[in-house]
Amino acid sequence: CRPPWLRIRARLEKGKKGGKKKAVDPFTKKDWYDIKAPSMFSVRNIGKTLVSRTAGTKIASDGLKGRIFEVSLADLNNDEDQSFRKMKLKCEDVQGKNVLTNFAGMDFTTDKIRSLVRKWFSLIECFVDVKTTDGYTLRVFCIGFTKRRVDMAKRTCYAQSAQIRKIRAKMVEIITRECTTCDLKELVLKFIPEVIGKEIEKSCSGIYPLQNVYIRKVKILKAPKFDLTKLMEVHGDYSGEEVGTKMERPAEEAAPAAEAAEEA
Repeated sequence: CRPPWLRIRARLEKGKKGGKKKAVDPFTKKDWYDIKAPSMFSVRNIGKTLVSRTAGTKIASDGLKGRIFEVSLADLNNDEDQSFRKMKLKCEDVQGKNVLTNFAGMDFTTDKIRSLVRKWFSLIECFVDVKTTDGYTLRVFCIGFTKRRVDMAKRTCYAQSAQIRKIRAKMVEIITRECTTCDLKELVLKFIPEVIGKEIEKSCSGIYPLQNVYIRKVKILKAPKFDLTKLMEVHGDYSGEEVGTKMERPAEEAAPAAEAAEEA
């Protein structure tokens, strides 16, 4: 019978059962997909996203559907003045290597909200639940601030509580009217140039002058059943899309490359 110390040494020399597993890079099992924005934005190709390849019962497209992408409106419309708006786009369908998205919400950047809030002015906020003509239920948040009149001598320009209630009622009325008479695509096109905010400013000038009136946030509470034909209306056809074109190299660059190839 071998002594215990010899048995322990033999076990250590032998090593663990099965040996060390070879490290596999997880990115070798993943694919890149192009994220496509709806036609209401000028830039359609907004980036790429990763997903694990189809393996067994786990399908790649199922891993992509429902993903939310948050994109700055400045990138979507090539306009730096709109950088304070964040658009949420939700993956609705996957076609080939294209991820088709639809509008899923809107928000303001924190720094923009902070820059609007100032002392000596009244802040007026409201929110309203509306239903579009194509069946989307949205919660729309509005923000506005009182404005100093030209002939005002007073340092502060606070609105009275009765005036604030009237302004808030007017906000709710205008938002409801503008949102319930159009579909989601038309509504997003109203949000981008701030049509509703300007309309509220104009209507409330008789109660108390307002400034910086914005639709600051939009949430989708309830969406209708997924309809591919409606999604394709928003996106159009990507079948004839150019993936890439052959580029001609300048003569100065081509010559050293040819010499290197000959030497090899």
